[in-house]
Amino acid sequence: MTNIGCFFPAYYRGAMGILLVYDITDEGSFNNIRNWMKNIEEHASDNVNKILVGNKSDVADTKRAVPYQVGKALADEYKMQFFETSAKENTNVEEVFSAIARDVIKRLQQEQQGRIVEEAAPLKLTSSIDTSSAKKKSRGCC
Repeated sequence: MTNIGCFFPAYYRGAMGILLVYDITDEGSFNNIRNWMKNIEEHASDNVNKILVGNKSDVADTKRAVPYQVGKALADEYKMQFFETSAKENTNVEEVFSAIARDVIKRLQQEQQGRIVEEAAPLKLTSSIDTSSAKKKSRGCC
């Protein structure tokens, strides 16, 4: 992380979704993802949505430092979705933002439904009829 890394905890508070982006031609940027995850775990809410993104998918395989499978394995480890994008060629960029938006909306809807169920007061059914007096009064036929 850079010197500005100390300012980021304030940005995590209240974040609903986080995109963790690394450069697939730079193994160091990929290795920093674990540091970012520690920082997120310390400062962001537990249920914040996260997606791992490997950028520069347009480069030749000879320049690739992080194989697709390695990025996918890290995303799986942290239970995140994984995308490879090319900002230069606009490949998968919209898909990443759509995915994080969908994930956040889905989580918020589930949380809202959970609150509605939790806030519903339990019903207690009681009978206000005294059955012993009701039987005494109904001895006749009419």
